[in-house]
Amino acid sequence: MLSIKKFLPVLLIIAPVLFSTNSFAFDMPKEFVSMNNHKFSQTALFETKEAPVYEAGNGSSKTIKALLLSEYLNWKGTHYRLGGTTHKGVDCSALMQHLFNASLHQQLPRTTFQQIKNGEKISKNDLKPGDLVFFKTSSRDRHVGVYVGDNQFIHASKIEGVTISSLDNQYWINHYETARRLELMS
Repeated sequence: MLSIKKFLPVLLIIAPVLFSTNSFAFDMPKEFVSMNNHKFSQTALFETKEAPVYEAGNGSSKTIKALLLSEYLNWKGTHYRLGGTTHKGVDCSALMQHLFNASLHQQLPRTTFQQIKNGEKISKNDLKPGDLVFFKTSSRDRHVGVYVGDNQFIHASKIEGVTISSLDNQYWINHYETARRLELMS
């Protein structure tokens, strides 16, 4: 019989290896799946290839896409709840408030109807990470998400909770209303 003194060190070595090897097997955005294939230099982490955000105080920059995807991981899978503003349940406009505040230090109004009045109207063909995308889901209701590139957007889905969806999905094509670009410099 194996003694606990021999088994515990082996378990402490094997367990992290098993968990780290399978961490990308879960439904992660495709931007994170290929991270093991890339070697990042310190300067590459702070490149501003598209839509940079400059963080006040330290002068370093990161892309809006990376900031939004990082904050998305904190909310992924959170259940949709109309009027909800927490991890126990969140609606689309509250999610946008949290994502923009935590990742981009940008304050947004509480409701979709207020958020659609902000920023500059832009064409669907000119979308960049950080642009708000709006959908008219019924005669009285609107839905909002934030574009993250590659025709994808983060939003609080009534069915899937907080998720990333494609603008190429027929449902979103049929209900697309407009997009707005906010001034995202801190």
